[in-house]
Amino acid sequence: MAGVSAPAPIVAVVGATATGKSDLGVALAQALRGEVVNADASQFYRGMDIGTAKLPIAQRGGVPHHLLDVLDVRDEASVAAYQRDSRSVMQQIESRGRRPVLVGGSGLYGRAALDDLQIPPTEPQVRAAWEAALAARGVAELYAELAQRDPQAAAQILPTNGRRIVRALEVIQLTGRRFSATMPRRQFLRPAVMIGLRIDRPTLHDRIERRVARMWADGLLEEVRGLDTAGIREGRTASRAIGYAQALAQLDGRLNQDEAQAETAALTRKFAKRQDSWFGADPRINWLPYDDPHLLQRALDIVDSGGRTQ
Repeated sequence: MAGVSAPAPIVAVVGATATGKSDLGVALAQALRGEVVNADASQFYRGMDIGTAKLPIAQRGGVPHHLLDVLDVRDEASVAAYQRDSRSVMQQIESRGRRPVLVGGSGLYGRAALDDLQIPPTEPQVRAAWEAALAARGVAELYAELAQRDPQAAAQILPTNGRRIVRALEVIQLTGRRFSATMPRRQFLRPAVMIGLRIDRPTLHDRIERRVARMWADGLLEEVRGLDTAGIREGRTASRAIGYAQALAQLDGRLNQDEAQAETAALTRKFAKRQDSWFGADPRINWLPYDDPHLLQRALDIVDSGGRTQ
């Protein structure tokens, strides 16, 4: 319709854990009259604050944050539900004349919000049958079956990731198509500008070590004790979150505190490496050094120029 301008591109801040995405997201939202939309799967959960480095309200600079604290720890996070909810929230933000700023390091969730991504179907009985097969036959045997049925999907899934292997086999059974055919293409549903924060590996590892130590010092064990009462062990997603699984093991006496912290740091380093691989393969991301003294201005310049929105 003549005279009606298209909404400005969505802004997304992505990258590995512990690179400062949350702070940059707040600063961009303040500069752009924006509101933050969370794209960190662990931060969906109420009460999971310390171990997810969720920004306290006092540090959000008055910027509204959406899709934080929307799940109970017994709930399972769903990419399909997040796609629906994130797109609805972003439309609501734009209807108020404000700018959505998507922030988080959960790559598939960010893609679900921004990209032309069709979520394949799910069926609880079929999923349960493959989960039973996983328990009975083991992850190595199911991964071998996936590699035979869909080599391309197997090449993109960790051989130890039983949950993703089960999901791939479920989709193959339900659709009769390869799971790799449903994997997302790098094509925005509507214009967006993606900004990534880059950090050298030694510095990142040091930041992770300090973050993990701070989590315990800030009361992670007390947080997890409360979540245990709230039923976190019943939650398939929350109970396995890095830091929370180790804190539960410490409470159970299976790990001492040094072991729990060391395991948390090691798994976080591995997770950051996977994030680097995921985001590093996306040519649309505009990368900036995490410690650039003019970080906000450089990010705003990228937003103003439209970034790599193809």
